[in-house]
Amino acid sequence: MTARRRRLILVIGILAGVGLASALALRAFRQNVTFYFDPSRIAAGVVKPGQEIRLGGLVEQGSLKRTPGTLDVRFVVTDLKHSVPVRYSSVLPDLFREGAGVVAHGHLNAQGVFIADQVLAKHDENYMPPPVARSLRQAAAEGTVPAGEAAAARDAVSALSPGGH
Repeated sequence: MTARRRRLILVIGILAGVGLASALALRAFRQNVTFYFDPSRIAAGVVKPGQEIRLGGLVEQGSLKRTPGTLDVRFVVTDLKHSVPVRYSSVLPDLFREGAGVVAHGHLNAQGVFIADQVLAKHDENYMPPPVARSLRQAAAEGTVPAGEAAAARDAVSALSPGGH
């Protein structure tokens, strides 16, 4: 075997190894990426049941229901246009409350209920996930905020104003 042929085989072997390593890294990355959705996008049918996602929005006023004697909790996440019911079976964060921003990680079941594995409450008084902020601003501008959510929308939009950050 000539030196030129050995070098060619070595280069091909290195390229194949780099290609395989890149393919494995991309596959692992795709499996670990979790996309963020607001209730309007879920209502539009963008999310398939069972797909791991992050759901963000406001906890709807009056929607928090606890099952006595368990950690099971149900609440509704809204972007003031659409709402998604959520089930969670663990300890809620200290900052979790109705009318506050929340991000939940989990999946949508076949009945349209979001099954949360993790719930994160907003970390300060002005935090709002960007897609939810856009939805709230749009709902306020269009005047399409449901009557029961008017106060939450007013507070959320005022917190999102240029002086609110």
